[in-house]
Amino acid sequence: MSIRNEDSGVRDAAPSVDDLILDAARTCVLEFGLRRTTLAEIARRAGVSRPTVYRRWPDTRAVVGDLLTREIRQALPEMSGPHGAREQLVNGVVEVAEKVRTHPLFVKIVRSDPELLVPYIVDRLGASQRAIIDVLTPVVDAGQRDGSIRAGDPAALATMVLLIAQSAVQSAGIVADVLSPDALVEELRLAVDAYLTPR
Repeated sequence: MSIRNEDSGVRDAAPSVDDLILDAARTCVLEFGLRRTTLAEIARRAGVSRPTVYRRWPDTRAVVGDLLTREIRQALPEMSGPHGAREQLVNGVVEVAEKVRTHPLFVKIVRSDPELLVPYIVDRLGASQRAIIDVLTPVVDAGQRDGSIRAGDPAALATMVLLIAQSAVQSAGIVADVLSPDALVEELRLAVDAYLTPR
């Protein structure tokens, strides 16, 4: 089955089973929060059997982890264009940080189920964090070649940029009385740009 895109006249593929399940999980988490979301309810809303969901994910947290990864991957901009690599990277990082900070799913999890994020803050990199590093690393490399980004291991610099942005996003609420959302964006922009500027 396919769906016609009226703008292009081209038929788009129907959503995959995985996407139907992740879409249902998104709806459930936004409505109920993580604690009250069950695999059974996700399956019901996705219009699939429970075994179909259980074969793909062992529990609700695993589904939501993959959902967050999908949402963040979709927020990642294309970092190519007429500007220098450092400018593209700084703009891209700030754009993604702001999208994630205000994303309804992230906001819901931070407010109601922040423990879901703890392993990815103190224990290990998650798939979405690795995806961000994978996107940033070649841009850092390009910036080193065009002279706009300082020397150093591109993956290490990309990882540090992730940590800077991640900290700003996760801690935005606790510094809101000192840094307005607009001020936070500007300070993040300055911090990332200064970190990457050749010395």
